[in-house]
Amino acid sequence: DAEGLLRIKEENQKHYRRAQRHQEKKEKIQRHNRKLGDLVEKKTYDLKTQYEHLANLRRTHILELTSVIFPIEEVKTSMRDPADVSSESDNAMTSSTVSKLAEARRTTYLSGRWVCDDHNGDTSISITGPWITLPNNGDYSAYYNWVEEKKTTQGPDTEHNNPAYTISAALCYATQLVNTLSLILDVNLPKKLCNRQFCGENLSRHRFTRAVKKLNANILHLCFSQHVNLDLLHPLHTLRNLMYLVSPDTENLGR
Repeated sequence: DAEGLLRIKEENQKHYRRAQRHQEKKEKIQRHNRKLGDLVEKKTYDLKTQYEHLANLRRTHILELTSVIFPIEEVKTSMRDPADVSSESDNAMTSSTVSKLAEARRTTYLSGRWVCDDHNGDTSISITGPWITLPNNGDYSAYYNWVEEKKTTQGPDTEHNNPAYTISAALCYATQLVNTLSLILDVNLPKKLCNRQFCGENLSRHRFTRAVKKLNANILHLCFSQHVNLDLLHPLHTLRNLMYLVSPDTENLGR
């Protein structure tokens, strides 16, 4: 029994010495992990700082781009509400007639159906200058109507103020701006659309509407990536969505 007790004591001493070595290894690993944690925390802070610096650079480049080359502004029209004009000319007009006129003014015939548009006739959005605008309600039917009419009409087109030219130019500039923004923001666009899609040859109605849908999808994708307020966006408002995207009030622009 004494010899067995001695052997057990020797084994216990070996286990104790081994436990001390394991404890030293554990403390060493913990110190190493703390060093790595501090290093990771410092690297994370540096990375966050670099991201913020990069976002500021992107934001500066975008604001410079949209103020010098592609300015986007809201153009007010001088059109007065027919309800107001009629009420001034006829004092006997009832309030129901005035409300019906106002409601009719906020309604637009778009792609074969009537849609509600609060901005109808009030404003339009310009790009690169006040003379190149797009309808605020997203109705670009003047373009393909002009193309279809031109197919049936022989002779040169002498109408320089044709709205189809304005729509084509505005969409062309918008496409160029969107493609440039995707490069600056490093965001891959879901739809491929070349810069010259809307210029050059006259597009048929199907090809034109398909290209407009691609452009609107790319703009919305950029707006989502920059956390633009969803309440401001509308799937048909091409330049208005783009204006909200590049606005200085967009807090996350450049993220």
